[in-house]
Amino acid sequence: MTAPIETTGAAAEAQPEAVLEGADKGQIEGRSLGQIAWTRFKKDKVAVAGGVIVVLLILLAILSRPLQAMLGLDPNAFNQDLINPDTSLPKGSWGGMSADHPLGVDPKFGRDIATRILEGSWVSLVVAFGATVLSNVIGAIMGVIAGYYGGRVDSIISRLMDTFLAFPLLLFAIAISATLQGGAFGLNGLPLHLSVLIFVIGFFNWPYLGRIVRGQTLALREREFVDASRGMGAKAPYILFRELMPNLVGPIIVYSTLLIPTNILFEASLSFLGVGIQPPQASWGGMLREAVTFYQVDPAYMIVPGLAIFVTVLAFNLLGDGLRDALDPRSR
Repeated sequence: MTAPIETTGAAAEAQPEAVLEGADKGQIEGRSLGQIAWTRFKKDKVAVAGGVIVVLLILLAILSRPLQAMLGLDPNAFNQDLINPDTSLPKGSWGGMSADHPLGVDPKFGRDIATRILEGSWVSLVVAFGATVLSNVIGAIMGVIAGYYGGRVDSIISRLMDTFLAFPLLLFAIAISATLQGGAFGLNGLPLHLSVLIFVIGFFNWPYLGRIVRGQTLALREREFVDASRGMGAKAPYILFRELMPNLVGPIIVYSTLLIPTNILFEASLSFLGVGIQPPQASWGGMLREAVTFYQVDPAYMIVPGLAIFVTVLAFNLLGDGLRDALDPRSR
């Protein structure tokens, strides 16, 4: 029979102290899912860089009009003295870049490009964010209803999604935007153009998020917490918006950060085709449309708004990829 192994009193007393070390000092604490996701996100330097650029762009868009008023800038101010009357091109090299006009001036009119880029930033972001919110609201509600109820309700909503996805969206957007250019619903001018773009882009893009939410809801509706709510007598609206919807916030946020750059490109495309934001209001797509005539002799006028769109879209995509990896590490 083997004799029991004896431990000294000091060693026996040291073990529980080592296990509980720091417990009385508040060093052992749980972390929420948000804190865990933030920790993962901070480790992705590329995503953090994209997030910083996105924040700066949003601040510039919000402060666009105040900055113009404070600095005395006017995106539609003509500077004919900076234009060569024989060629209609800016005087000097690289589109007339100078200390007063760091990004140059546009041909024919001599308007400051930096100020017009700043003015166009809020237009692009207002349309992109507005359309994204509209898509998310419709897509999340329709998707969670289809996934939770299933059966005939799911079939009807799914066929509706298929119908919307079958629309030639660009042609449909061009037709609606061109039809409503004069005025509608008591609106005209810039408010009308912004409202039409937000509605057209947002209303016809909701099925993409709707399918994502529907798939997630199909998995969540069989989870224990949903069964517990049903067992306690909770009604369907409570389960949908108090139990299921909070668990869908992560996918919705990730999809939003990836949808915003798509909407920015869509708005720029419509403005480039002449059915989006109308001059003299500055917009990045409108500037590209004007630059087509001069890109061979004044390439800077096309490069600057093109880079603005490129940097904005890239920053949002990098942020979206980082958020997706932080909220769902299995997607790596």
